[in-house]
Amino acid sequence: MTTQQLHQNIIDKKSFLCIGLDVDLNKIPQHLLATEDPIFEFNKAIIDATHDLAVAYKPNTAFYEAYGLKGWLSLEKTINYINQKHPEIFTIADAKRGDIGNTSAMYAKAFFEDLNFDSVTVAPYMGKDSVEPFLAFKNKFTIMLALTSNMGAFDFQTKTVEGEELYKTVLKTSKGWENSENLMYVVGATKAEYFTEIRKIVPNSFLLVPGVGAQGGNLQDVCKYGMSDNVGLLINSSRGIIYASNGEDFAEKAREEALKIQQEMAAIL
Repeated sequence: MTTQQLHQNIIDKKSFLCIGLDVDLNKIPQHLLATEDPIFEFNKAIIDATHDLAVAYKPNTAFYEAYGLKGWLSLEKTINYINQKHPEIFTIADAKRGDIGNTSAMYAKAFFEDLNFDSVTVAPYMGKDSVEPFLAFKNKFTIMLALTSNMGAFDFQTKTVEGEELYKTVLKTSKGWENSENLMYVVGATKAEYFTEIRKIVPNSFLLVPGVGAQGGNLQDVCKYGMSDNVGLLINSSRGIIYASNGEDFAEKAREEALKIQQEMAAIL
């Protein structure tokens, strides 16, 4: 996948919605627990109901790793299903990896080659040699944490270091790394007032934006300050869509919630 293909899919679907597939067995409809693979069956139903409204899906790997080998197999089945049935969809492994070079290279191989995700989220705290191994993969994207939506973001990310907020230093520094054109960034919707400053540094990069909906972020504000010439936004919603119902109508209700967001996005576009 290229950014041009992603942008074209946004235009075709009139949507820049990313749906987070964060599957908790305690929250999914009880009737699915009787199936051989409840996690995959849940994901498959959500994907079947929403794929024409979304341009990306983002499984958070913690929700799969928590169930051991079975959970990892469910993740593998999910990504294979998306790639085979809906190859136009941009896939994000929300793994937040980041380690020294040879370890990062193995993480990158796991998600880009073995599972064939289009992108993976990474933490930049260890610097250049922890991120560049991910950037080495052609037509794959590394989505680096820049300014996150959680309360703890203010512990470090907005601290002033040598006259500049740390998240700005992270953004500026990353632009000098090898294959930095393969970078995207995570910026939380709850930090909408920061988007103007972020766009001064990375005017055209795609931003993955969690925090709309359940965490209180506002779509209109994010688009007002964060949208670029090529749209440049992937707005993630997880709980608000996939857990709209815990009954047998869960997929139908998920579609209704996704449609509400898509229609708002279409009006903005």
